[in-house]
Amino acid sequence: MATRIVIALLAAGLAGTAAQFPDPAGRNPAGPEPARAAAAQPEPAGPEPARAAFARTDPARSPSASPPGAVAPPRTVSGWLPYWDQEGAYADALAHADQLHTVSPFWYQAVSAGRVDGHPGAGERRIVDGLHAAGVKVVPTVMETMKPGALGSILTSPTRRATHVRTLLALAGSRDYDGLDLDYESLAASGDATYRKVRAGYAKLVEDLCRGLRALDKQCVITVSPKTATTGRIWDYAAIGRAADRMRIMAYDYHWKGGKPGPLCSPQWYDEILRIATADVPASKIEVDVPGYGWDWPADGKSRAKHVTWKEAEALRVAKNVPYALDPASRTPHFGYQDGEQRREVWYQDARGVAEHLPVLRKYGVANTALWALNFEDPELWPVLARG
Repeated sequence: MATRIVIALLAAGLAGTAAQFPDPAGRNPAGPEPARAAAAQPEPAGPEPARAAFARTDPARSPSASPPGAVAPPRTVSGWLPYWDQEGAYADALAHADQLHTVSPFWYQAVSAGRVDGHPGAGERRIVDGLHAAGVKVVPTVMETMKPGALGSILTSPTRRATHVRTLLALAGSRDYDGLDLDYESLAASGDATYRKVRAGYAKLVEDLCRGLRALDKQCVITVSPKTATTGRIWDYAAIGRAADRMRIMAYDYHWKGGKPGPLCSPQWYDEILRIATADVPASKIEVDVPGYGWDWPADGKSRAKHVTWKEAEALRVAKNVPYALDPASRTPHFGYQDGEQRREVWYQDARGVAEHLPVLRKYGVANTALWALNFEDPELWPVLARG
């Protein structure tokens, strides 16, 4: 493996010895669930969409795994496996392995140019081997939550950038992984004076990393936030599309935890996202990331929302005896409830909502989706994704 890493470094055009990746046993202690905030999106124009309540009968839940003799659905889905729910998410992945081509355990965090730490459970061989046995590729995610400017200083320095690529390639070669998924979000906040240099530096990082991963016969997956007329300027989609095997677009958090209540996504927003993305990146390389979660806001939006999975949102709706409602504008479910003296509002996504969004993907020829995150989702989502 050491020889292969040296070959990969040569392929990436990097001199020097590969950085040694620290064993996950030396990882940082577990912290709170990492943020998955795409760049803050503008609030939708106009008044809050009218709400129409629909009586919803809970259909009988059935596993989406194909019965013996049935034709398996196409493998068009990838999913993130959160380390804070590793066992539940792993069981969910195995239950839907016939639809999953890739699982990305959310295992690693870049903290500097030469250091990547493992979250609890990172690199667990039982999970890697179990997914491989089910025919699913394992492409761990490397995320970061660096202080403002820290990532930019790595990306805009050829020396530090090369060090970081060597560190990532050493990580990719440290286990029987099928590639890496890079989920670097702090660069989205780069200011007017620096964002062009940071964008170019990130594109160069992606180019060098992807070249090195291919030399190791591994996949290069890049996760980005949506690019619209007013957001996402930090991403050079064309350069990322040329270098990467797949580009995952986090198509959620149109309304985010730090803003006012509202839908996480809408078909209209998806249309803008994919119109721009497919102009620069082949549709076959794009994965649209759908949410299996939601946010529970105070109705006045004066403080941050609480994260809820689909399971938690639905359990809360039932406990509060609130009818199921699908917003007619965003085609996503939502409800309000009273919590003591405070009125609260929950917006989330489920199988019915995703089914209303998928025609936009078909319009732009995008067949692949990703799920944030395994064991968050409505179980009925799987047959919806199988139908495409």
